[in-house]
Parts: sequence; C-alpha cells; structure tokens
Amino acid sequence: MKIPIHRKLKATGYLFFLVMLHLSPGEVHSANWQLVWSDEFNGSISSDWSFETGNGSGGWGNNEQEYYQSQNATIENDMLVITANKESVGGFNYTSARMKTQGHQSWKYGKIVARIAMPSFQGQWPAFWMLGDNIGPVGWPTCGEIDIMEQINTANTVYGSTHWLANGAQADFSANTNAAISSFHEYSIEWDSQYIKWFVDGNQYNQFFIGGNTGGTTAFNENKFFILLNLAIGGEFPGNTIGDSLLPAKMYVDYVRVYQDLPMPYFRIVSNSIGSRNSIKITDMSGSLSSTGATITVSAWDVNGNSISESGSAASLKLYSNGTTTIPGSELSARFTDGTPILYALSAGSSKYIITNVKSSSDGTLNVPN
Repeated sequence: MKIPIHRKLKATGYLFFLVMLHLSPGEVHSANWQLVWSDEFNGSISSDWSFETGNGSGGWGNNEQEYYQSQNATIENDMLVITANKESVGGFNYTSARMKTQGHQSWKYGKIVARIAMPSFQGQWPAFWMLGDNIGPVGWPTCGEIDIMEQINTANTVYGSTHWLANGAQADFSANTNAAISSFHEYSIEWDSQYIKWFVDGNQYNQFFIGGNTGGTTAFNENKFFILLNLAIGGEFPGNTIGDSLLPAKMYVDYVRVYQDLPMPYFRIVSNSIGSRNSIKITDMSGSLSSTGATITVSAWDVNGNSISESGSAASLKLYSNGTTTIPGSELSARFTDGTPILYALSAGSSKYIITNVKSSSDGTLNVPN
C-alpha cells in the first residue's frame, strides 16, 4: 500500500508480459494448509504487533493526512477496531492507527487471511498488506510489497497488488473485484514459489506469476514478509477530500491468520516386529515433527469408531533428536495389522495431524492415502 505509488500498471512491454502470465492458469496443487500463527483479538491485541506513530515521511510517501497513534486501535466484542478520528494531533487534523508484525513475526509463502469490515467515507484508505523483512537495509520497493486488500473512498471495490524493483525501476501489478465493504469478508492470498493469488471469501479474482523470479520478482521468492493493518485518511490514491461529517469511523478486524503448506507426517517402520509384542520403531520421514524433545500423542480407532489402544488410552511418545521414536508394542501392535484400516491421530504441541486408512505392508512401509 504505502509508498509513492498510484495503483496503475505501467504500460511497458515488460509488464505487459507479466499480465499475460497473470492470465494463464496456475499449476494445480493441493496444499495442506496448517495454521502457524493467528491473532483472534479475543480480549486483547497480541504482543506480536507494534504500532507506528506519526505521519512518516511525506505522509508515508503517499501524502496521507493522518497522525498514527496506538490508542486508535482497540478491542470491541473480541474484534480489533481501528478508528479514524477528526482531531488535531502532532500538527495533523486526523488520527488513526497503523500496526505491523515487523520484528515479531514474518513468513515466506503461505495463506494469509483476515476477516474485515470497513467504514465508508470519502478519503478513506484501509489496507491489509505485507512488506519484505529487509526493508530497513534495502528500502522500498526493493524489499517487495504484497497488498492483500486495499480500498478507497466509498467504492465497493477492493484491490490486490504487488510492487517491487525490476531493472532498477519500480514495477507494479494490480487487479480488483467488487465487495460490499461495510459487510465482513475474508480477504486472503495464497502465495508459493510460482504464484501469488488473491481471494475474497474463498473466490479467486487475481493471480501473479513469480516462478523462476520472472520479471525481477526475486523479492517474493527470497524474502520473508511481515503483516500490516491500517486505516489511512487521504493520500495520492483516494485523494484529499475527506468526509469529515462521517468521522469517527471504524474498521473492524475479526481475525488475522497465517497458514503454511506443511507436509503430512510420513512414517516408515524400521524394525521387523509388525504385529508382535516387541517394540516397533518408526521414523518421521517428512521432518515435520522431528523437533528434539517433541512429544507426540497417539490415538487410534477402528472403522467403527472403537478405540484399539490396548491400554485404553493414548500413548505419549518421546521423539528423539534423530527423529526416531520407539513405540511400545503393547500399545500399537493391533494398529499395524496388515489390511486393517484405522484412523491415526497425531498431535505435537499446537500442530495436529490426521492420517486415515493407515495400512502396513510387507516391506514395513505405512501406506497413507492422500
């Protein structure tokens, strides 16, 4: 969002090529989205956010008219509320809030989601967006910017955009779709090494090709990005005619969630004691649970929903530093009988996994259907 840019795609042959790539279908991939971070705003704002204060340099490079202060971000009914006010602070006639996870949380790739309802007044510029972690040393736009959602004035139109440095110059890409801005909608991107895709309520309306760093899009494949939320007042994009009579005005955020595409655990039995009373040793082949000292809780049920844990309770298994754990045969021998379909549930800390229809085979591999 915020740096000197009007949201128009530059009409160069170079960026025209990127538009053509944007229109082509993306590769099909069934992501296994796992929640890795969220702020549900249940009673408070997470300490993972910090707040900007002031008007930046030249209105944050966009000629914005507000003075940002943390007290304009509050909690109401377990929602974040950013309030735009007409009041004189720091030499400016308006106040609002701008918050970011910079220095606390950042990510490369993932599904980034927020459920937001916006006000509707002339001069508003709410945004849910991301900047590259390296903005300090390299500056903007070299760090890269992903605008998950922007909106201006009273229009029921939202924008999804990217900004980066290509061939020594600022490059921009944007598309938009309709949304009733005063109602709650879930705004999101899905971002991997090939595409950034934009969604409203799960419906895709835009995509941007970054595979192989095409078009100088290196920032989007090499940097982690942090999240920002703000409600700007005035600026180059919405203009500087402000609907004072409608202030104060509030932007509501129900939650912000970050998911990443993590592998399901894949296990291979490395002893020959399937079905015996001896210990069964398995190895986490995916690495997704192989943290030293992690505890895995195991439960299993047959196809009728009956527990087949011989002790009648879940077993707590210590995962050792080499990623291998020893499971008592008295707990698990029944679960790995050849041809027995079971539901196998794992949890490690806050990460939870479900594997269905696990069957052991003669070579000791656990067959896990997709």
